[in-house]
Amino acid sequence: MIDSRKEPEWQVTRTMRSRARSLRRDSTDAERRIWSALRAHRLDGAGFRRQKPIGPYVVDFICETSRLIIELDGGQHFEAENQRRDARRDAFLSDKGYRVLRFNNHDVMVNKEGVLETIAAAIGSSPSLTLPRKRGRGSDAAAARTQGESK
Repeated sequence: MIDSRKEPEWQVTRTMRSRARSLRRDSTDAERRIWSALRAHRLDGAGFRRQKPIGPYVVDFICETSRLIIELDGGQHFEAENQRRDARRDAFLSDKGYRVLRFNNHDVMVNKEGVLETIAAAIGSSPSLTLPRKRGRGSDAAAARTQGESK
């Protein structure tokens, strides 16, 4: 008898998966600050993942539903060679259908709210984003139950 179950064919190599894990474990101060605002659908209900491999790259943050990638850059990204590398990376991601927003770490540390407003605006301008309905307190269902009880 042949086993019809197939082993999954991972598109991400073990090396890339391991690199992504180490980047999550060793995140920068700026990455931790932004992640605390993005995780668990905290920013306008959008779901983000961090340090996700895409092709030969590991992106800092990604919202799949809005096809938005957030990159936080340290000082080394201002060197000419690294700017060319970032341009190639952005072109690759753009070809895959993603929009890339880049912020430098200094901006995150001194103007976190401004960075988050820019990200929220980019999420809001996404034509493919469908946000999940809010559940629990304050939701439409809870409001409907309350209105029904008061009649």
